[in-house]
Amino acid sequence: MRIALLGPVAWRTPPRHYGPWERITGLLADRLVARGVDVTLFATLDSVTSARLDGVCPHGYAEDPTMDGRVWEAMHVAHAFTRSAEFDLVHSHLDWLPLAFAAQCRAPLLTTIHGFSGAGILPAYARMASNYVSISDADRSPDLEYVATVHHGIDFAELPFTAEAGPGLVAFGRIHPDKGTHTAIEIARLSGRRLTICGIVQDQRYFAEQVAPHIDGDRVGYLGSVGPQQRAEILGSSTALLHPIAFDEPFGLSVVESMACGTPVVAYPRGSMPEVVDEGVTGFLVRGAEQASDAVERITTIDRAGCRTRARQRFDVDRMVADYLRVYASLLD
Repeated sequence: MRIALLGPVAWRTPPRHYGPWERITGLLADRLVARGVDVTLFATLDSVTSARLDGVCPHGYAEDPTMDGRVWEAMHVAHAFTRSAEFDLVHSHLDWLPLAFAAQCRAPLLTTIHGFSGAGILPAYARMASNYVSISDADRSPDLEYVATVHHGIDFAELPFTAEAGPGLVAFGRIHPDKGTHTAIEIARLSGRRLTICGIVQDQRYFAEQVAPHIDGDRVGYLGSVGPQQRAEILGSSTALLHPIAFDEPFGLSVVESMACGTPVVAYPRGSMPEVVDEGVTGFLVRGAEQASDAVERITTIDRAGCRTRARQRFDVDRMVADYLRVYASLLD
């Protein structure tokens, strides 16, 4: 089986800090190779992978203000599709753009939809030919047909278990109104606990007006976008991860990473959260800051070892790889 994985090029694969799509694509590439699959990963040329690496983008355009992401993504897709006849299957993780070039793809095209940035991109999916995989049932569009839902998987070896957590809370993700960073600050205040915020600033005005004024290094700390080693330490040392989202979350990778460390989640029940969080086992689903604060006070009723065990059962990377191999087999048969 010869598989081309068409990865995103905003960041290196795997990412140095932020880059959930790159993280999943890189994990999938390496684990497929470990199972004997012939994989070529199309990604930035500074990527690190056990698969064959090809591409045209020297490094992530999000890390270089001189690079126009639209230009480099188009060249990246065009280059990969010129080689598409060499593969049994092309598996895209690059949002909607490859669909515009689908007529130039000389192998079956599979597209994992890592979430919709807005209704405006739906025509690209509805009008172009591909086989679609959703990352949660909640993220499915009624206008599309899907071949499967494959939940993300993570490498538990990168996220060691922490049995004894500290008293603080953590908010981990993009600094954006969608992620409810300001609400996490309010929940922490109501709970009387310190909050550590980690993530890239995706909305500068929101950060300046609703987040930065609360950062004092004492009750609220901000560490920026942290890498894999810090991620495990910060998540594992926290009492709970706060995820008070204001949008329909497609999946929530940081939620699962927190569970893997044994740290349960307090989240709003939007999008995939009821699908990902096991109530009372890996976290609590709540509505509003007051309920969230109450849930924080009950968080010690959740067994941290049991939280990790359930997360491993559901979201281990080997389960994700097995799911994708079944999808590949069904399409190729």
